[in-house]
Amino acid sequence: MKRTSTTTLILFISLFTSMALFILAADRGANTATASGNTHMLGVMDSLVSVANRYDTLPSSEMLNRPVMRLKDFNDAIVEIAENSNPSVVTITTERTREVRMMDPFSMFFGNPNSRENTREYVQRGLGSGVVVSDDGYILTNNHVIENTDQIMVRLYDGQELEATLIGTDPMTDIAVLRIKEGAAPALPLGNSDEAKVGSFVLAIGSPLSEDLAHTVSFGIVSARGRSLNLTVYGDYIQTDAAINPGNSGGALVDLNGTLVGINSAIASRSGGNDGIGFAIPVKLAKRIMDDLIEDGSVSRGYLGMYTAGEIDPTMADALDLEVSKGVIVGRVETKGPAEKGGLKEEDIIVGLNGEAVQSWDSFRTDIASLKPGEKINVQVIRDGKTVELTVTIGERPDEQALASNSTTTRDMIEDLGFNVRTLTETLRSELRLSDEVEGVLVQGLKESSDAYQRGLRNGDVISAVKRKSTNNVDEFFSEVNRSLEAGDNAILLTIERDNLKQFIAFRM
Repeated sequence: MKRTSTTTLILFISLFTSMALFILAADRGANTATASGNTHMLGVMDSLVSVANRYDTLPSSEMLNRPVMRLKDFNDAIVEIAENSNPSVVTITTERTREVRMMDPFSMFFGNPNSRENTREYVQRGLGSGVVVSDDGYILTNNHVIENTDQIMVRLYDGQELEATLIGTDPMTDIAVLRIKEGAAPALPLGNSDEAKVGSFVLAIGSPLSEDLAHTVSFGIVSARGRSLNLTVYGDYIQTDAAINPGNSGGALVDLNGTLVGINSAIASRSGGNDGIGFAIPVKLAKRIMDDLIEDGSVSRGYLGMYTAGEIDPTMADALDLEVSKGVIVGRVETKGPAEKGGLKEEDIIVGLNGEAVQSWDSFRTDIASLKPGEKINVQVIRDGKTVELTVTIGERPDEQALASNSTTTRDMIEDLGFNVRTLTETLRSELRLSDEVEGVLVQGLKESSDAYQRGLRNGDVISAVKRKSTNNVDEFFSEVNRSLEAGDNAILLTIERDNLKQFIAFRM
């Protein structure tokens, strides 16, 4: 009983002493603030030193390394990041001249066959954003910003307008690389997109809606990671609630280190404007594509030679008696492919890649595709209830190398066709509920004014053959179309798969 009383007395004295010190410090802080005429309510700790004076004497480069002791400090840091980043973000305007057929209404009544149709030139303009990422003048942007254009102009932060050179594009990741003269604009440092965790603060910078709104800065957080969209074959998007609108595409997503962590690419919207959900391509992937396009003129993708039989979710984990709730089930493994050579087998469950947990099939295949052929990876799999570590050497994807689009041949062909195509992937095959036997390319972006549409082609159709010759990827499709045109064919015959039924469609270019 005596020991308890002594303990209680000690606690009471400690508490009283702490409260007395707190009141004394607060009173001292209040007196200091009053004496200096400082109108800020700086609080207890600010009585020890004048925060404002101490911070204002530091060089701006040290802004990011000093502690945040009041709300204004945080605000000043955001302002400085925006001021330092804005000069590296450019506005991209594009032009393409098209010939549009014009119908003469009088020819319908007076029967003049020579005047039924004439053509008129129409200039199509586009708007987007880009980010200068090197002192050599290289710019990262989206492929869809500069796709199907004749001229690309870049407007800098100081108002200069320069014509940009197209270095190359990769439609499969929606990345394009441009170049302007060296030293025209400062480069934005590249950051580590892997460190842009959910909840991290970010700034989105670009030219939303019109050129008059160029260099708009919006602020938000990373709201999700690992988003997979149907816009590209490969994608592991950063989701953000920082306001992104049409025209922001290709702009910068910047972290609080003042470094580039993403290329703003798309929005999820019911209205066509910002609904609080935007998506950015991680800079880690964008840099990998850019380096390939600059150095080799083409993109080499990592390749395993395996297909998935499904993903692990909590229900599947219970059924398989697994302790993990995420992973990828290995399906078919190609004979003599990198996966087979590395020891992967059907029904293996891939749970880790280089020590990182595998979240989904889309993120896993994107990670593999972003690797260089010849690189070695460590794969953690569960086989027969036991964990197995495998070392696999990445191969080179044989049928999805994206050549730099310096030539306008493919772009002109897309315009003449009235639609574009996309290589059929396992993910798309699953979404479209296609049988394993179906191979080909997926129709997308079909124009209703095209003859192909009038003849019955639809978005979502799978083209399995051109003139009865199989086309298993985008390159084969355009090669066969080009071969048909060079042969002087008046019409192009397509074999399509729709609802798991084979059909034939013939149309004129």
